[in-house]
Amino acid sequence: MRVLVTGGAGFIGSHLVRRLVERGYSVRVLDNFSTGSIENIRGVLKSVELVRGDVRDLEIVRRGVEGVEAVVHLAALISVPESVEKPDLYFDVNVKGTYNISKTFRGGVLVFASSSSVYGEPQQLPVSEGHPLNPKSPYAASKIAGEAFTLSFSHTNGYRPVVLRIFNAYGPGQSRAYAGVVSEFVSRVSAGEPPVIYGDGEQTRDFIHVSDVVEAVISAVEREEAKGVYNIGSGREVKIRELARIILEASGRGDLTPIHAPPREGDVRRSCADISRAVRDLGWKPRVRLEDGIRELVEHARKKGRL
Repeated sequence: MRVLVTGGAGFIGSHLVRRLVERGYSVRVLDNFSTGSIENIRGVLKSVELVRGDVRDLEIVRRGVEGVEAVVHLAALISVPESVEKPDLYFDVNVKGTYNISKTFRGGVLVFASSSSVYGEPQQLPVSEGHPLNPKSPYAASKIAGEAFTLSFSHTNGYRPVVLRIFNAYGPGQSRAYAGVVSEFVSRVSAGEPPVIYGDGEQTRDFIHVSDVVEAVISAVEREEAKGVYNIGSGREVKIRELARIILEASGRGDLTPIHAPPREGDVRRSCADISRAVRDLGWKPRVRLEDGIRELVEHARKKGRL
């Protein structure tokens, strides 16, 4: 199968591209390298077709989708605080980019990477796919718009739409420019600095390892019965202060005490995914425990001489 991965040089995208190549897929990467890095895919460059360009450019998108049976649309800006400061940019990149992809692609399957942020502050936990959407940031709003275009164009363009609402992904290679809290904590502790907790640390997140996200995406591509919206998370609710403790313990830096900063605008208080639909339809389940994933990151930091 020929697959286009937009944002294929980014964090999740590069892990996905390498896994697809391992599995024998013919892979095309579309990326403008604004946040992704060629180093992320250097090991498979000879095995992929690279299209340098921006998803806002309709001609580039047409070139990208030509002749492929599947599209995994990951290209996006992903910072909640930045989206509050630059809503026009997030509309332009995330909404227009997804519009271009979904309008142009025909046939096959289109997998759109959405976000748990679309739910806003949950009314109940764990959050199911039927939970009302209540975005608290322009980033979250841009993902809702992307979902709508992905689903709506499927009726006219004949592709199978799959929307994956990804919770807090983490793992090796996450860019610090758009780092999740796990990689940010590990980076600070590796530098001998205490983790910075925004708020009181009682807020919760559902952390999912990037390798588990990748397997969910591949299942969405391969399983003909997969269609519609799916939560991709661990199903485990973890307090941020507990996350800090796990990282400090794994790093052997119990001497560091987390410091607190004011809560960030647009952040939700609690988050935890109901993943039963993904388990049922995708034949998928998360395999990497948070503690094991963090030990992997800490070991990665040690190998680079940061601990």
